[in-house]
Amino acid sequence: MATKVSSVEYYYALVYDRPGQAAELLRLLHEGGVDLLAFSILPTGPTHTQLMIFPESPNQLLATTKRVNLPLTGPQYALLVQGDDELATLVEIHEKLADAEINVYAANGVIDSHGHFGYVLYVRPEDFRKAATVAGVPHPPSYRPGPPLT
Repeated sequence: MATKVSSVEYYYALVYDRPGQAAELLRLLHEGGVDLLAFSILPTGPTHTQLMIFPESPNQLLATTKRVNLPLTGPQYALLVQGDDELATLVEIHEKLADAEINVYAANGVIDSHGHFGYVLYVRPEDFRKAATVAGVPHPPSYRPGPPLT
């Protein structure tokens, strides 16, 4: 599998941190037919958690969450790197970004049982377009931050 770098939209819901919040959201997405590229949970303090949703189809996600009046913030943008499990690939992309003076402030990844990986890199919104270009994304979108969606 060749390495592929793409820009991906993600949205997040800020929720009260209690058992079952992720399960409720994931059930809603499943029932709405939303397919995910990635999903992440991040604590944002002592009482709240951020549920980050990387939909394959942003329109499907938005239609689903609108039906149940679930407020989302987004779109935000990240880089998704997919390919064979080779550490050299991650070294190369991090070096390119560092040489361009772009800070990766967060990242996460996973390797599947077939030796392929998915890796999400987060850069500052003001650096996103440059980062996408440096990483080889053919037509990076302009970053358009917006207010929370309702």
